[in-house]
Amino acid sequence: MEILLCLVMGYAAGMINPSYIIGKIRGFDIRDKGSRNAGGSNALITMGKAVGVLCMIFDIAKAAGVSILAHVLFPDSLFAFPAAAVGVVAGHIFPPYMKFRGGKGFACLGGVILAYNPIVFGIMLAGAVPVVLVSDYICFVPLYASVVFPVVYGVMSRNPAGAAVLLLITALIFFRHVENFRRIREGTELHFSYLWKKDSEMERIGATEKNGDPERED
Repeated sequence: MEILLCLVMGYAAGMINPSYIIGKIRGFDIRDKGSRNAGGSNALITMGKAVGVLCMIFDIAKAAGVSILAHVLFPDSLFAFPAAAVGVVAGHIFPPYMKFRGGKGFACLGGVILAYNPIVFGIMLAGAVPVVLVSDYICFVPLYASVVFPVVYGVMSRNPAGAAVLLLITALIFFRHVENFRRIREGTELHFSYLWKKDSEMERIGATEKNGDPERED
């Protein structure tokens, strides 16, 4: 019952998607614009820096909050924190009211890591820098974090069973990035260097811009 409660609690929190909700209030579906992802980074692209940062902070906060709450409610449970963590990422990625097509879970994963240990969060954030600079793909950062965190959690908490549960997040993150893998293979995934080589990147992937949003011609 503790595990089920933490899963449900996490899933309910994860379903609250500010980028989608704010987009709807403004009269559009964020999944039809920009990068077509219902997350903070696309909110930044489609609705400006203030809204984008607000959405990112909210997604991090909801994941951190529900993960901490699970631990406070069940401090002696080996599975409360991991179950809530899996639930909040799953809720963000598969919300029923969005026809199970939500965000990619990166900010939520960040919130889970932050809730577990701010120092670990900072170290992993620093570790993300060479990952993105070497690969030139931002999508490799959530993949790296989803693989490394369960290992770190298992070692630090001496809770291998809980770490095994957290591997469900790894599976969810990788599943949600299948489309990115396809675009990388086809050569149409935006490089991180898009931030300073916008025109050449748009030309490379065969894209046009409409209303300030990158749109693929295919």
